[in-house]
Amino acid sequence: MTGAPAYTVVVPTIGRPCLAECLRALAAAEGHPPHEVIVVDDRPAPEGGLPLETAGQLLDRVRTLGTGGKGPAAARNAGWRTVRTPWTVFLDDDVQVLPDWSRRLAEDLRAAGPEVGGVQGQLRVPLPPDRRPTDWERTTKGLENAAWATADMAYRTQVLKRTGGFDERFPRAFREDADLALRVQRAGWSLTRGTRVTRHPVRPAHWWASMPAQRGNADDALMNRLHGRDWWDRAQAPRGRLPRHLAVTGAALAAVSCAVAGRRRAATACAALWTLGTAEFALARILPGPRTAREIAGMLGTSVLIPPLAVRHWVRGVLRHRHARPLGGAG
Repeated sequence: MTGAPAYTVVVPTIGRPCLAECLRALAAAEGHPPHEVIVVDDRPAPEGGLPLETAGQLLDRVRTLGTGGKGPAAARNAGWRTVRTPWTVFLDDDVQVLPDWSRRLAEDLRAAGPEVGGVQGQLRVPLPPDRRPTDWERTTKGLENAAWATADMAYRTQVLKRTGGFDERFPRAFREDADLALRVQRAGWSLTRGTRVTRHPVRPAHWWASMPAQRGNADDALMNRLHGRDWWDRAQAPRGRLPRHLAVTGAALAAVSCAVAGRRRAATACAALWTLGTAEFALARILPGPRTAREIAGMLGTSVLIPPLAVRHWVRGVLRHRHARPLGGAG
């Protein structure tokens, strides 16, 4: 499109089947195709090829890199550091751009003044129309309100060079995008929301998927260290339930300690507080959902285990990152 800046798409992947649909949707988007599509294979031990043929008419513009399982931050860094266009657009391998995406992206990039360092796409998470969403589906739905999510985020390539890109101390797809956004803003650029829309389906997950997700509490501890305790507001991020998890876990530990010390009344009171806190957490997850036997059982079990697990990961993060400094040494 006339006057639209050139851009390169970077897609980190661990070889999930959804990559095929991601590339197929990108090829179907007409109006302003990417100069290049860089697929970064972050599988620790790649077995077999990636479904690149679904890129169709864009196949001759697809280039692959390998990073050997270093995580999404490292994969995105490997990709953008080879980009030769003014803009780099990050897409996750589990999203599907809409047919008018590239045309609207061109409009987003043309509208970005020199003070704009990045432009976010709008995410849409489709939910089942015939029932209430599960806890996992509601969690994914929250991505629609996430600020600066790299599921669809365009950055000026020069901005990435000036800020150092993604901080690879964030080992998973969590908070590394918020960290970069805060550093970009601190360096003097603004971030805006564009008009393009990208579909983010809910990927299949086991009922215990909320358990490994608690590792993100360690990343929150790193964010506290790098950006101060007010980063939540500046990054437009929900605070989550860690304070309540700390209280519930503390009540459980106090109940055990009092019981061992022979203080029965105190132990009973603390156990009651733990029960109330756990019940409140479980109900908050069960009531909005489909309330099937499987969902209820999963929510009850994980609601008991999540608070101490969240606290454990948070404490580990605090200890591990107690000397951390922001990328580039500023702060």
